[in-house]
Amino acid sequence: MNNYILYKSDSRGYADHGWLKSHHTFSFANYRNNDRVHFGALRVLNDDYVAAGMGFGTHPHENMEIISIPLKGQLAHQDSMGHGETIHVNEIQVMSAGRGIQHSEFNPSETEATEFLQIWVFPNKLNVTPRYQQLTLDPAKRQNQWDQIVSPNPEDTNVWIHQNAWFHMTNLDKDRSLTYDLKDNTNGLYLFVLEGSITANGHSLARRDAIGIWDIKTLEVQASENAQLLLMEVPMELPSYLQ
Repeated sequence: MNNYILYKSDSRGYADHGWLKSHHTFSFANYRNNDRVHFGALRVLNDDYVAAGMGFGTHPHENMEIISIPLKGQLAHQDSMGHGETIHVNEIQVMSAGRGIQHSEFNPSETEATEFLQIWVFPNKLNVTPRYQQLTLDPAKRQNQWDQIVSPNPEDTNVWIHQNAWFHMTNLDKDRSLTYDLKDNTNGLYLFVLEGSITANGHSLARRDAIGIWDIKTLEVQASENAQLLLMEVPMELPSYLQ
């Protein structure tokens, strides 16, 4: 029995609203795929393009850990907690929606499009106090090594979420290899290729391909060409409130 799922780039859902173009790895909005609703606690992975001067009006969220990672341009944010921030490339933003928040996001540039990843993770507890966190990332820390950017621990130097999950990024040079040892062997790994091409535990992945894999302790990655990767270690068992 296989312990992995391949997610090829061209198999994702796609929505084109003109100002917004979005690839959906998992069921989202009008995209429905009963075979792709979530990967363990990972509920949403949207690869979004927002045209200059456009954005998402004020809307609600609750009981979700929401992570935004800009890949190009910038994204302005306002919320009901009083935050008014702008995130840029090499920054990361987390919102714990908890018992409920309202927020908006828009591209403040009049000339440049924004591209960013919108990631949702089921929290391990309901109705926490909503919170916001934003952090600048150092690209040098992920050159041919894993840079931890998300964890469950408020004491860590990365952003943190209410879930037993760890995110890492790397910029891996051609022919270089990396090994990742799981923090929790009951978790699974979701590896997303932002750029380039790699081999992961024997599976070939190209730009915007991904693999979800479980029942392993170690992941071996080798770059076939220069590559940028996002690795998400998440619980495979859903929180008790969803069971």
